Amino acid sequence: MSPSEISTWPIPSTTSTVASPIAPRCPTVMAPSTQQRRFSQASANTKQRAQMLIAKALETRVNGINPDECDAGSEDAFFVADLGDVYRQHMRWKVNLPRIEPFYAVKCNGDPKVLELLASLGTGFDCASKAEIEQVLGMGIDPQRIIYANPCKTPSYVRWVAESGVRMLTFDNAEELYKIKRFYPTAQCVLRISTDDSKALCRLSLKYGCPLDDTAKLLALAKELELDVIGVSFHVGSGSEDPSAFITAVEDARTVFDQAAEIGFEFNLLDVGGGYGTHNFEEIAGGLGPAVDKNFPPSVRVIAEPGRYYVATAFTLATHIIARRTVQDEMKGDLPSYMLYQNDGVYGNFSNIIFDHQNPVAKVLKDQNGFYYNSQPENTRLTEYSIWGPTCDGIDCITKSCYLPAVLDDGDWLYYTDMGAYSKCSATKFNGFSNDHDTVYVVSEPGAKALLDM
Repeated sequence: MSPSEISTWPIPSTTSTVASPIAPRCPTVMAPSTQQRRFSQASANTKQRAQMLIAKALETRVNGINPDECDAGSEDAFFVADLGDVYRQHMRWKVNLPRIEPFYAVKCNGDPKVLELLASLGTGFDCASKAEIEQVLGMGIDPQRIIYANPCKTPSYVRWVAESGVRMLTFDNAEELYKIKRFYPTAQCVLRISTDDSKALCRLSLKYGCPLDDTAKLLALAKELELDVIGVSFHVGSGSEDPSAFITAVEDARTVFDQAAEIGFEFNLLDVGGGYGTHNFEEIAGGLGPAVDKNFPPSVRVIAEPGRYYVATAFTLATHIIARRTVQDEMKGDLPSYMLYQNDGVYGNFSNIIFDHQNPVAKVLKDQNGFYYNSQPENTRLTEYSIWGPTCDGIDCITKSCYLPAVLDDGDWLYYTDMGAYSKCSATKFNGFSNDHDTVYVVSEPGAKALLDM
């Protein structure tokens, strides 16, 4: 963006008595457009089909396993992933934030089919390590569709990235600038600024982001080192619950753009980061989109780094009950409770309990009397359970207390929805248990099916 554009942007108000429609902490709720209403209706129409496909995949897999005769490990936990859900989320993004290009955060879930679909849909990719960049490049993705969005990088990785063709990378401190100058002086650098992420599920500004008080000084150093700084990025924290945080961050980015122009840079990129949930996405978009348009002219490219937004609801996890222990409490009379032990826990795909502050909810999938996806056993009293993972560590607990409408035992199955984000990506092999669980794919959207040739 040229200095002349900066002098005429943001667009000045035509009146002095009418308050701005985009107040920093009171985002205007925009009425749904015709396109948004049509998308919402079409999405609702396909969800029933999606549930049928997921149910069939779960039932087929579970019914094909006889725990009394199967090979050891055949009854391991497994995922069912609806790639149609990922497709719908992308269409939802395009309807609500048409100007902003999504760069999927690979760290959230590097499932190869998810990446293949998103690549076919034209997204970019936010990568934080050499391994993530290699995975994306290995799919034949143009390096220009990748941003190396880790402000503090391993020096050898910077050297490697310089040879890989990936040009965009982030920084937030002087030491990182000297590193880039030494190992990749032709990189396209993006300054990450700190934000208010106090209402986010996972706060990030405690670790990354240049304070606004230091941005001018850091940009002056970049100019002195003759580095190519092209724009600003921010991240309001993963799973943000505060839509106004995006608006405030956009306004802060505007300030840094102005500082850069005074120093002699011509910024042309704004990266509005991640933090997009599924339950409040329209509220976030209703504030973020207008804030971007108000503060930045069309010549500025705007990208984002959504992760959980794309995959959280697309993955369902099925677990096998491997043991049960009766707990008799005199205070509860003749009603025992039980400790259930399943074959996946916090060292596996339930790592999201520890690292992502999630609270997965168990539901009965199958017991001796039937299969219950999207329904539950009838005519049974609620029974109290605690649910535990398979390792020998006492912290390997899914929930200390829950009530399920059945008396479950070895060989029965549970399932958990919304397990696509920060689950299998942080699973370990602690105690020798596998961190590589099968994924059964279904596709509830014809558009996704055509792109994947499935």
